[in-house]
Amino acid sequence: MIQAPDKDALRVVMRGYRSNSETTAFVPTLGNLHEGHLSLVRKAKEVADRVVVSIFLNPTQFDKPEDLANYPKTLKNDLELLKKENVDSVFLPSADEMYPEGGTTRVEVDGISDILEGDSRPGHFSGVATIVAKLFNLVQPDISIFGEKDYQQLMLIRRMEADLDYGIEIISAPTAREKSGLAMSSRNNYLTEEQRGIIAPHLHQALQEIKRNIVEFKNSGYSELQESTAESLDKLGFRTDYIEIRNANDLSIATKCDKELVILASAWLGKARLIDNLRVSL
Repeated sequence: MIQAPDKDALRVVMRGYRSNSETTAFVPTLGNLHEGHLSLVRKAKEVADRVVVSIFLNPTQFDKPEDLANYPKTLKNDLELLKKENVDSVFLPSADEMYPEGGTTRVEVDGISDILEGDSRPGHFSGVATIVAKLFNLVQPDISIFGEKDYQQLMLIRRMEADLDYGIEIISAPTAREKSGLAMSSRNNYLTEEQRGIIAPHLHQALQEIKRNIVEFKNSGYSELQESTAESLDKLGFRTDYIEIRNANDLSIATKCDKELVILASAWLGKARLIDNLRVSL
């Protein structure tokens, strides 16, 4: 596995792949890798000749300095996991490498950046769009893989890729879950044993119950479903940020006429802010 510590080293690696007419699939990560990340890597191996992973704890997408400071840093273990998965190359830039002094350019994806996660975390999606745009420019992959757990982020990346004409195929991979149904996330490490094993799984169960109401009972009272679910979660110990039923194609507020929906949720449980989503087809 080739480790590229800076942009120049990465460019050499990528030129080699292109000169051999090898296709590349790219998986960007923040590090602290878990089974969810590895499922993206395995998907990448299915669709391309070479797999490139980046590990970069991007400071511009954290809206709170303490979240950035507390994010788990497990580089040695991350590299061991990637080596076991036979990843071809890993890009390991520093913050100074990615954001040279004096840099002022930022990428904004209007509209989608301002709702839901964007409303709760101001500036977050500008940080995401900017770093992914920079990584796309550097890696120039044929394909890039993103998880469906971060549904709004996935839609933002698809929009940015189309608007900026990268010519990169964006492929999504299903949300990886623990046996309890809890969506895998590095932030699950902030949970206590009781929170992780008993309380946290109720978030996904709540989304499943909303889906059941919509599909089986033909309940189109979306506002009431959102409010009652938030109240139920709060009684269990969550601090619900939002429960929203949206059009799955553009994240507009869902109406009775919409046939493709997505239920999106964010809630605090102790020190962890959990997110999840569930698609609904009518």
